[in-house]
Amino acid sequence: MAKAELFQKDIPKEERIFYYESEEDDPIKTDEQEKKIEVGLPKDYQFIPKNPFTKLYSALLFRAFKVFGQYYERVYWQTKFYGREKLKKAKGKGYVMYANHTNPFHDVFGPAFAADRRIFTIISPVNLKIPGIGKLLPLIGGLPLGKTKAEKAAFNAAVDKRLAQKNALIIYPEAHVWPYATNIRKFPAGDRSFKYAVRNNLPIFTMTTTYHRRKDKKRGDLPRMDVYVDGPFYPNPKKSEAENMTDLAKKAYDSMVKYSKNNTYEYFTYKKVSKKK
Repeated sequence: MAKAELFQKDIPKEERIFYYESEEDDPIKTDEQEKKIEVGLPKDYQFIPKNPFTKLYSALLFRAFKVFGQYYERVYWQTKFYGREKLKKAKGKGYVMYANHTNPFHDVFGPAFAADRRIFTIISPVNLKIPGIGKLLPLIGGLPLGKTKAEKAAFNAAVDKRLAQKNALIIYPEAHVWPYATNIRKFPAGDRSFKYAVRNNLPIFTMTTTYHRRKDKKRGDLPRMDVYVDGPFYPNPKKSEAENMTDLAKKAYDSMVKYSKNNTYEYFTYKKVSKKK
């Protein structure tokens, strides 16, 4: 079965089971991942474009992307958003939003609609290889992780600049997409992905997607979504960077677990096994 079909059409119930050994298993892989190809960034990659025409094109493309995203979320997935008013508490400053990773298409469009400003999302360099949309991802806010020392430095500088510009940084701390998962997995990177908010002294929010049965059957058994925004959670100026990272990671995880309990429909089933089937 093609990967996109998992999210674009209803599939037989007997095929909606994933067996896993570890929460770090990746059910959905790109061709590069399956072939274990190490994907790096293009030479002299610009995390923040310098060309004024590229900047203009990026801004216009993001607006079009957001308009389409609203239609895609509201109509296709019948998504309802709750808690967006909490974002007003971060008025006048940037913030970092952490979300559960359960649908690659919704995970692209959802934050653009949930957030109240321009978003920039941390992505894997592998995503730049996705046919069609891969080259557009940086233009609509994708920030690919660097591999080399120079790339990592440029990446961190770009993140800090985007946050200083009062934008929203989107992070998926679970790392891997688990289709329609109703549980929150442990964060593979631990506390490290919370360093961006801590070093910039900015608040964090969470965005938790939950799944529910549709009232209509136009798309078979495909679920609809509810999205919950929670926060803000702030670093404590009296604590060290490491302590703040640990505290924020726990608050984000606990928040996402709390809202994940609102799931009412398990479209996919995940079964832990000692050896994958």
